[in-house]
Amino acid sequence: MNLDLGAPRLDVGDERVVAFLDRFGRRLLTLGRRFPELASLGFFLRRAEIERELSRLDGLRQPRGVVFHVPPANVDTVFVYSWALSALAGNINVVRISPRAGAAARAILDVWQELDEPVITRTQRMITYDRDDELTAELSAAADLRVLWGGDDSVRALRKFPLQPHARDLTFPDRSSFAIISVTAWQRASARERRSAVEAFFTDAYWFDQAACSSPRGVFWVGDQDVSAEFRALLVAVTQEKGHVTEPAMAVQNRVSTYGAAADGRVARISFDSDAVTSLESTDVLREWLGVGVFTHSRVSSLAELVPKVRRKDQTVTHFGFEQAELIDFAKRSGVDRVVPFGSALRFFPVWDGYHLLTEFTKLITVTV
Repeated sequence: MNLDLGAPRLDVGDERVVAFLDRFGRRLLTLGRRFPELASLGFFLRRAEIERELSRLDGLRQPRGVVFHVPPANVDTVFVYSWALSALAGNINVVRISPRAGAAARAILDVWQELDEPVITRTQRMITYDRDDELTAELSAAADLRVLWGGDDSVRALRKFPLQPHARDLTFPDRSSFAIISVTAWQRASARERRSAVEAFFTDAYWFDQAACSSPRGVFWVGDQDVSAEFRALLVAVTQEKGHVTEPAMAVQNRVSTYGAAADGRVARISFDSDAVTSLESTDVLREWLGVGVFTHSRVSSLAELVPKVRRKDQTVTHFGFEQAELIDFAKRSGVDRVVPFGSALRFFPVWDGYHLLTEFTKLITVTV
């Protein structure tokens, strides 16, 4: 693939890119009814949000050059966030989109083609191909920065393709996430507040079939009593009202994986609360994806007791019922990357996995006199 696009040079925060992203985002907002995740994406791309992020850059910045993105197939919007921030940094970008990408990704690409902005067309590429080692090697060799999203095995496989000596990888490998709920706060909450919390949890977990790295796979109840039964019943009701449908193949997957976890001695009790909700009693979160709607429920007496259970791969902790000071202390002691309220797990932030992406997509120039 020829990456000499004969393109005009872009600057960091180039107005032409900012204007395109704003138009692009506003168009995606109109698709929010069909694809709710596109509403969040459209909001992120608005001019006001973009200019806010640009204002946080320090020093004299220039684009890195050519950036090759390999996003995951299981989250349809990640490729746009990754690309948009890199384009905003003034880079020439090539984004490899999996042929297995879903309907939302196809809708995004349709909007991209409809807008047909010349400067974007000349400097940015969205390409779809299945496994093609020759093309991947060519794109890797041409890149100044390679951005790899996906499972550990995928990252390892892609790292086999060499980069130029000056280039480097920015990797986002396997991560897992969980939720924390204060038992005391849950007991004090009104029926409406509890219902609202579960609806927000549903958004965090069931969009992208619970396969997003930031989707919770378990719940830690922080307190001395077991009050999970009402939460589980509310979650069943919410999945029914939202019209969530568990396909037969997924139902089989859920049964096989949960019985397997029990056979391995990692689960004390299994409860199939409904076709859409499976609850596992365990002392810890099971980090691997067990199927849509499969959640471990564990108890700890305090956030301090939870800290030793946190692992390096844990990314996002969604929370309900805690004070800010408690959460800050927990974040410092545990080292997790994100601590956000229920309903915000899938909201993309320009700081991801501990990286400030706009900074990573630029290089800092030093000038002394």
